[in-house]
Amino acid sequence: MRRPFHPVVRLPTQPGAVEVFDFTQGYDRDRARPDYGIGRYDEKRPGMYDAALFEAGGRDVHMGIDLGAPAGTEVCAFDDGEIFLFGDNEAPGDYGPTLVTRHDFEGRPLYVLLGHLARRSLEGKRVGARFARGEVLGWVGEAHENGGWNPHVHVQLAWDAPERADLPGVVSEADRAHARETYPDPRLILGPLY
Repeated sequence: MRRPFHPVVRLPTQPGAVEVFDFTQGYDRDRARPDYGIGRYDEKRPGMYDAALFEAGGRDVHMGIDLGAPAGTEVCAFDDGEIFLFGDNEAPGDYGPTLVTRHDFEGRPLYVLLGHLARRSLEGKRVGARFARGEVLGWVGEAHENGGWNPHVHVQLAWDAPERADLPGVVSEADRAHARETYPDPRLILGPLY
C-alpha cells in the first residue's frame, strides 16, 4: 500500500476556513476572499484569462488545482523526487517563478508543476537535485512576482516531460479531452480536496 502523500500546502482544517472557489461565472479580482481557498481542476472559467498569452480568451479550461494561501506560505514536496526544471515565466498573467519536479509514480514518471511562487523559491535550485517527501520547495508568491494573481500555487500534473518550466495551465474547449489525459487531476497527489 502506498504511504500517504505530504500536503503541498498545509490548509487549515477548521470548518469554513477554506473556500472552494467557483470561477464558472467569471473572476472578480477585488472580491474579498479567505486566506485559504481551492480552485478546481477541469473548470471552465469564462472571462478570467484575458492576458495576451491566453490567445484573447480562447483558452479558459483550468488544468490544475489552485491552492490559495497567504504569500510566504511554504510549498512542500508531496513525495520524494528531483528538480526537473525551473524558471521565471514573467509575462503578465503567467506563472511567474515556477518549479517542475519529477517523481516515480506507480512505475512511471510523473511531472508536477508548481507555479506562482515567490522569486526566492528559485534560489539555489539545481536540475537533478533530489529532495524528500515534505521538504520545502518554495513559497507562495505575491502578486507583483507571481504573474499578477492573488497569492496561490498552481499545482498541475503531467505524464509527459515538459521541455521548459511551463505547461498550458488552461486549454481551449477543443483541447479539453486530450488535456485531461495528458494532465491528470491533481487530486491524484493532493487527495480529496473537494
